[in-house]
Amino acid sequence: MKIEISSIYLFAAISLSSLFYSQSANAQKSLKASVVERPSTSVTNSYYVSNKKPLQPLVFIKLPVGAIKPEGWILKYLELQRDGLTGKLGEISAWLEKKNNAWYSGTGKGDHGWEEVPYWLKGYGDMGYILNDKSIINETKSWLEKVFQSQRPDGYFGPGEVVRNKENQIVKVPDLWPNMIMLFCLQSYYEYSKDPRVLPFMSKYFHWQSTVPDSILLKTYWENSRGGDNLYSIYWLYDHTGEKSLLDLGTKIFTNTADWDQKNNLPNWHNVNIAQSFREPATYYMQIKDSSLLQATYNDFHLVRNIYGQVPGGMFGADEDARKGYSDPRQAVETCGMVEQMASDEILSGITGDPMWADNCENVAFNTYPAAVMPDFRGLRYLTAPNMVVSDSKNHSPGIENSGPFLTMNPFSSRCCQHNHSQGWPYYEEHLWMATPDNGIAAMMYNSSEVTAKVGNAKGKTVTLKQTTHYPFDENIKIEVNTSSPVTFPLYLRVPRWCDDATVTVNGKAVQVKPSANSYIRLENKWKHGDVVELTLPMKLNLKLWTENKNSVSVNYGPLTFSLKIDEYYQKVDSKESAIGDSKWQPDADQSKWPAYNIYPASMWNYGLALNDKPISHQFEIIKKPWTQSNFPFDQKDVPIMIKAKGKLIPQWTVDQYGLCGVLPESPVAVHTKEETIELIPMGAARLRISAFPVVK
Repeated sequence: MKIEISSIYLFAAISLSSLFYSQSANAQKSLKASVVERPSTSVTNSYYVSNKKPLQPLVFIKLPVGAIKPEGWILKYLELQRDGLTGKLGEISAWLEKKNNAWYSGTGKGDHGWEEVPYWLKGYGDMGYILNDKSIINETKSWLEKVFQSQRPDGYFGPGEVVRNKENQIVKVPDLWPNMIMLFCLQSYYEYSKDPRVLPFMSKYFHWQSTVPDSILLKTYWENSRGGDNLYSIYWLYDHTGEKSLLDLGTKIFTNTADWDQKNNLPNWHNVNIAQSFREPATYYMQIKDSSLLQATYNDFHLVRNIYGQVPGGMFGADEDARKGYSDPRQAVETCGMVEQMASDEILSGITGDPMWADNCENVAFNTYPAAVMPDFRGLRYLTAPNMVVSDSKNHSPGIENSGPFLTMNPFSSRCCQHNHSQGWPYYEEHLWMATPDNGIAAMMYNSSEVTAKVGNAKGKTVTLKQTTHYPFDENIKIEVNTSSPVTFPLYLRVPRWCDDATVTVNGKAVQVKPSANSYIRLENKWKHGDVVELTLPMKLNLKLWTENKNSVSVNYGPLTFSLKIDEYYQKVDSKESAIGDSKWQPDADQSKWPAYNIYPASMWNYGLALNDKPISHQFEIIKKPWTQSNFPFDQKDVPIMIKAKGKLIPQWTVDQYGLCGVLPESPVAVHTKEETIELIPMGAARLRISAFPVVK
């Protein structure tokens, strides 16, 4: 009897194995694999709103907020954000106090009503939709209800009043910049709720804008610089309604916005203006299809980086405003600038399909942005630099451009960043996956997540793709298909610029493609439930030479840049006394629950790298650790990867007269100190850091 049973089990096992082999073979037989520079835009996605003619077709299409569920470390980060500054800001910031708030009055009248509310709401609401947090969603709705109420008969909404003369002609309008942000809030809300009031509300507002004389439209500094945000929302509405007059308004807004299409110049050098406004020519390119405008966006991106961005981390050193002669990696960038750059990269990924924008977004998201906030997300820093060895409330001007306590970790670190930080991680999460014109789906940026989307031809089918990975701290990405019945659609996998030899398998069998860096692997298949795609993006050590910044070098491993591990001493200080002057608390806020911190080095920081002629892999030792139980890798104590290197102290490289990390010495630096083993950790986990190293001899 035992032999018979064993035989039955063996037969069953063989049968199941044969069945799996047969299914796997069939899957491979139906698989069409290729490498493409971009998805084709000769067809139109059947299920998601994209650019209507005559607009240039989008290469990638944003999915509605909520279509992607976060997992892994991005879920942890969003939970920290919810339980920290973003989620609680409405309880402590005076700018969000509802009493006499022009955004909450329903009439536009009040004593405070500029950019702070829409800045905060932009990320706060999206965070609620993503996490399905009913409390946050209800609070978001309470603000948006007041926005709906504030719309005047002529179409204007929000704070301020439109002034008309006796002939009923418009002679003065409020600053329209805050309204541009609120339009983004309404767009996300519509994606989430399909509230039928949103589209006519926006249409009525844009009709009012079309009646504003050019002589007074977008003339103040912020609205003039950032008119591209207004333009983007016009096209968003056009894609939903097809109202042709919106295209005329698009031309009107572009004409009255600052000129971001200048040769070797920008209309101004404010870091946040640059980070969000450089995309404006590419936005208008969608309407008139003049390739010189698309090129202008690329030119702006490279111009500021060629002058002020010869540093690791994807950003540029402008402090608040870039200054000639101040391009050392100790020059910083606002937290506002970081999250706006990420948003621009995400939008440009859709417009152009160019993988470089996702690369840059990841560079900022992984290496620059995490260190701008406290690990518990209860404080942030106005300015953060690649080389930063002191983070305190002292005045470091003119070493940095700003005069005041701009380097401390404080829950009230400026009116702008305090509220605008909120969009960073929610918007990043919303762009992990995007739809494609050929009814497919693209893995744009890699993070553990689950996307539910409609794909395939004919009537289409809703599928769920589950991505599991510790990227960027690991090179393996696993994608599992969940579908009730087989469905044919293309799956695109982005190959980053830094990766030369990506490989992919489907159900354990290697796919015969040779992807190049900065491309997409396209896998069209009749996908069935349980199919597994595994992508490997081999990470290698790489030294980046910054010839324009004293021949300094940065150490990279895949998408991560590494910084010197500096022991950090946190000094708790009064958050009110150390705050920037325009910070304001609500009267009943408990400030003791929201401390600020000065951070000082508790170990030597002035090391140069000791390099030799051996292969890079012989000069550095990569140490990988078990994944952190906290699921939060951007903290010194929990980093899952570190690098051991050789370095020497540079005695002459010190904190300067402004209390900042001294300007880089020219490499190679002659020193007589002994060679030591030093530890490097991911740049995003280093709130004090040296990321651009001198080289010693």
